[in-house]
Amino acid sequence: MENYPIRTKHAADRFLTLLKTRGPLSAAVLAGELGITGEGARLQLVKLAEEGLVQSESISKGVGRPVLIWSLTPLGNARFPDTHTELTRELIQTIKNVLGKEALDNVVNAREKNQLEKYNTALQGVTGLENRLTSFAAIRSGEGYLAEWKKEGNTYYFIENHCPICCAATECDNICTSEMRTFVSVLGEATNVSREEHIINGARRCVYKIEKVAAPTL
Repeated sequence: MENYPIRTKHAADRFLTLLKTRGPLSAAVLAGELGITGEGARLQLVKLAEEGLVQSESISKGVGRPVLIWSLTPLGNARFPDTHTELTRELIQTIKNVLGKEALDNVVNAREKNQLEKYNTALQGVTGLENRLTSFAAIRSGEGYLAEWKKEGNTYYFIENHCPICCAATECDNICTSEMRTFVSVLGEATNVSREEHIINGARRCVYKIEKVAAPTL
């Protein structure tokens, strides 16, 4: 059950967005997702490869010809928003060096409070876990996280395919801790939330595992 809408204007952007949100894919799968011919997909991928935005790898899957699997290059990843990287890094380093770690922690905590207030206001009146996940994914996608969610059995996964604050999170690990607290608050006490994949640790995306907590029996 996927819940991320592909809403991009240009063909190239649609290809890049799919590779960003779904990971490495074959031309055939991309063609099927985008409703175009396999030949059309291959031509677009060759063009993107010439621009240095995508790369291919030949994968053998048992009997038959190897399949070309396409993925984003670092240049392709750079097409997605990264919020003022150098300025962010400089500001964080300046706060730490001039004002100290405690001051930086206070800034992170203030950001967390502001984010939580904004999310709670936007989600006011949205009930039911799936409805809240859908609305929250839309909010986070608007902030550049390319968010979606899916359900496997009784477990939910909230997926962020891009991190627009990756530079800040790399410089200040408290930001990721703060993000985790925000997720727990937004999704409510009736859920257990854990981070399964983490961009900062080298993963392609951040994935949060969400499980409903059974109501206590009286």
